[in-house]
Amino acid sequence: MNKLKVIQLLPELNIGGVERGTKDFSSALVQRGHESIVISNGGIFEHDIVADGARHIKIPIHKKSLFSLLLSKKLRTLYEEEKPDIVHVRSRMPAWINFYAFKGLIKKPILISTFHGLYSTPVYSQVMSKVDHMIAISNTVKEYIRNTYNVSNDKISVIPRGCNMDHFNKDQVDNEWINKWFREFPQTKNKIILTLPTRISKWKGVDNFVELISRMDGNVFHGLVVGPTSNSKLRYLNSLKKKISELGINKSITFTGSRNDMSNIYKISDVVFNLSIDPEPFGRTTIEAIGCGAKFIGWDHGGTKEILEELFPNGLVPLGNINALEEKVIKVSDKNYLTPKENVFTSERMINETINLYHQLLSTE
Repeated sequence: MNKLKVIQLLPELNIGGVERGTKDFSSALVQRGHESIVISNGGIFEHDIVADGARHIKIPIHKKSLFSLLLSKKLRTLYEEEKPDIVHVRSRMPAWINFYAFKGLIKKPILISTFHGLYSTPVYSQVMSKVDHMIAISNTVKEYIRNTYNVSNDKISVIPRGCNMDHFNKDQVDNEWINKWFREFPQTKNKIILTLPTRISKWKGVDNFVELISRMDGNVFHGLVVGPTSNSKLRYLNSLKKKISELGINKSITFTGSRNDMSNIYKISDVVFNLSIDPEPFGRTTIEAIGCGAKFIGWDHGGTKEILEELFPNGLVPLGNINALEEKVIKVSDKNYLTPKENVFTSERMINETINLYHQLLSTE
């Protein structure tokens, strides 16, 4: 296939799923002999992008301000110099700046956007639909695009997100890590471990998880909530801890905070959960946990439902039904209960499908 020159635009390159995905995709483009340029305000992944053989051009396209639109002239000049085949926008403010940059271009590259979420401000978000082609990360997101922006089917491709199987796999956990874990969290030893990987936020269903743990035998089960708490959510975290004390389950549930050893935590977990009240656009933790061999339970909506229908339909529970959730946990947590199919939502698949889409769009130009 012909060599491509691809420019990706996003606000910044700090920690996050979109940012990490952009970095990994840039590296994959270079490995396959293509030219990759990333435009952003920079961040911790900037060094990795350059070290992997791509270029990073720092432009402050992250600020949600009308003044940011003035950067469109700079972006247009850059496009005229670089002559990319593909411009791929991954966020809304950069997409607006790009929209005005494209207006003055005589020869325009193919313009693609990826909808990474179910955006709550349609007017601000509509710029993501003013492109040659859209990528939706799930059918849930595709339906959102079609219903919100009145876009025809043939302008949207569903390319699910994927996880890196070099990291999220079924390799055995190192004994040294296990011993260190049980020294830090002795309350989890010899327990059936139920894990909710999530940042602390009301819509992520932490209340439901707390209620679930209150119904389980604390001598048998232990709940883990693994993820960060932003300053704006500290009051909510305190209300959760107050509820836990009132329910008398302090010894049955642990908030670990942020961890960088998530794959190992998935591997020692007997069941992992996604209990988001609002539909997930995709459900990254679902594929990560299943990739590590964990059994998984989630509400039957959104991206989590799509993944579980393919990999572990027995893990689906009617939305908000705590009684059904409790019954499902007792069944699924049994060590003899069936396990999920092999994870097919991989980074490699996502990368290949995206590059194939680029070639397909260029061939029909």
